[in-house]
Amino acid sequence: MLWSYAPLALTSNPQAPKVATVEVNFTPQTEVQLKEFATRKGKDAAQVVEEAVSKILERQARFVEGVRRGIASADRGNLIDHEEVVSRIDRLFES
Repeated sequence: MLWSYAPLALTSNPQAPKVATVEVNFTPQTEVQLKEFATRKGKDAAQVVEEAVSKILERQARFVEGVRRGIASADRGNLIDHEEVVSRIDRLFES
């Protein structure tokens, strides 16, 4: 459940160009954890949140690109059978 209270003010670097402002509401427990984490990292909460969201978006973009490459490869007929996939995965775990 998301409690209604004064949300953590997330302001980013004033020198950074602003595209949009987003208000994020955290539970009090999450807000405390975020502030403690940011303090340990020597950053403010806004920086930590922005970096985390940026990483999520980067990973998502890499995943989507990987899927696109895989589909294009399959469309070209570059496929391997199930047994080969299992064998490759087994070798990865044996390493």
